[in-house]
Amino acid sequence: MNNASEQPSQVFLVAVLSSLKRAFLGVGITSCVINILALTGSFFMLQVYDRVIPGHSLPTLIGLGIIAATLFVFQGLLELIRTMLLVRVGTAVDERFGDRVYRSLILLPSRMQMPGDGLQCVRDLDTVRGFLSGQGPTALFDMPWMPFYLGLCFLFHFWIGMTALAGALMLIGLTILTEFRSREPAREAAKLAAERITLAEATKRNSEAVLAMGFGHFIGGRWADLNRRYLANHVASSTMTGGLATTSKIVRMMLQSGVLAVGAFLVIRQEATGGIMIASSILVSRALAPVELAIGQWKGFAAARQSWARLTKLMTLMSSQERTVALPPPRESLIVENLLVAAPGERNPILKGVSFKVAAGEAVGVIGPSASGKSTLARAVTGLWLPSGGSVRLDQALLAQWEPYQLGRNLGYLPQDVSLFDGSIAQNIARFNPDADSQSIVAAAKAAGVYDLIVQFPDGFDTKVGENGSVLSAGQRQRIALARALYGDPFLVVLDEPNSNLDADGEAALTQAISGVRARGGIAIVIAHRPSALVAVDKVLVMGNGQMQAFGPKNEVLSRTTARPTKAPTQPMQLLFGGEETVRERR
Repeated sequence: MNNASEQPSQVFLVAVLSSLKRAFLGVGITSCVINILALTGSFFMLQVYDRVIPGHSLPTLIGLGIIAATLFVFQGLLELIRTMLLVRVGTAVDERFGDRVYRSLILLPSRMQMPGDGLQCVRDLDTVRGFLSGQGPTALFDMPWMPFYLGLCFLFHFWIGMTALAGALMLIGLTILTEFRSREPAREAAKLAAERITLAEATKRNSEAVLAMGFGHFIGGRWADLNRRYLANHVASSTMTGGLATTSKIVRMMLQSGVLAVGAFLVIRQEATGGIMIASSILVSRALAPVELAIGQWKGFAAARQSWARLTKLMTLMSSQERTVALPPPRESLIVENLLVAAPGERNPILKGVSFKVAAGEAVGVIGPSASGKSTLARAVTGLWLPSGGSVRLDQALLAQWEPYQLGRNLGYLPQDVSLFDGSIAQNIARFNPDADSQSIVAAAKAAGVYDLIVQFPDGFDTKVGENGSVLSAGQRQRIALARALYGDPFLVVLDEPNSNLDADGEAALTQAISGVRARGGIAIVIAHRPSALVAVDKVLVMGNGQMQAFGPKNEVLSRTTARPTKAPTQPMQLLFGGEETVRERR
């Protein structure tokens, strides 16, 4: 990845961390005061054993008790403040990354192959936010105070300090061991978890087919095998992390008892007091608590670190393409020059050397057999798939020179697989623009010939379509998606098999919609598997094996192409429109 693409993401990450500098500074200052107040218990015990008990001074005990209670209350309040600050830090990170993470769900599937269900970036953001809002960071802020506590142990007595230092080294060694032993299991667990989610999503999406054809037990076998591997990894990882956490806890308790034993030995030899013995035991426990907490939280820390690394890579991929000059809306032409396009993440081109030009007011029907590159061409001219060679231009400007939002306002796209968002018909037509006016929504519905259909619903344009438009039939979804493509009178309208689910009335409305695009000076690209979709087009582009076979006026191209001899018994027109689709329609 080149430096030019990395620089914007690095600037963004630096900006995010800089914006949180005051919050981290607040957490650091709060941690400083908390660790100083944590000495309260040790020094209270020191004074009780060395002053109150030998002097039999009840007023001194009461005074020390009041002071200690006050300091404990302040420590508790500061702990609460630190927790709230960390929650704010986690929320702030989510707010700053959230917009780009969501935009990546829209952009990246057309740029690269997304692993799993494609939602890993959302889970990564949740993981980072959850870690920053939890107890894990407190260990990182408290751990630098370990030398301070160990230094106080040495001030009490050299051998007390050495005992505490030995225990600290043991716990640090356990922390390092935890890091090396948990890194690979955590990575494997994340991979298996993503595969489980992907299979679950696919099962839900295809539940009707699975149930109707009775192959659920085969899919269930795949799920059982994947789940078994996931659970085995989870058990192994949890056992290892839990074992190390338990070991660290035992070491800390043994060390605390060991400090008491050393202190008792020193008291017997009159080299220390009883107060020093008790206070040093409490002090050692406090000194090693952050290490024990870090080991206990290491699984979350490892997961957050991997998530942060993936988010950093995501920010590089989503590096800003902001333009200093906003181009005017296209009004003249679509120019495709020597276009080479491969699927995201692949190298072998699907389109090879396609070139043509369409002027405003023209409509082009793209025909050809299955797998000839028609849908790939649709994705290329809408900017969904980036060309590996050649170019796509609107009014001489490359598509990349427009901001995605600005370009989207000038494009209408009806994909093969129509899917609507859960919401009202009006919201779906208006592309969920909160500022959309009723006049524009109605105009788009009329342009698509679906206005009469919509107003027949009891709630009209306010009818809820359900998830993926489940409330509507396939034909109704396709016609409403056509209205969405025509919303705002976009200059370029690309329709991929727009009549695959339409009846005669729907096809008539489609023909009228294409004519309307031409009449207002727009450009329509229609991917057709049925000749009825070409009624309103004036030019035809014939695709075959990823290459352009012919391009020109409709009547001329169709007459010239269908006049060619063919060795196969299939009719030439069937070859042009994809034989299986035409035969299916005739049946």
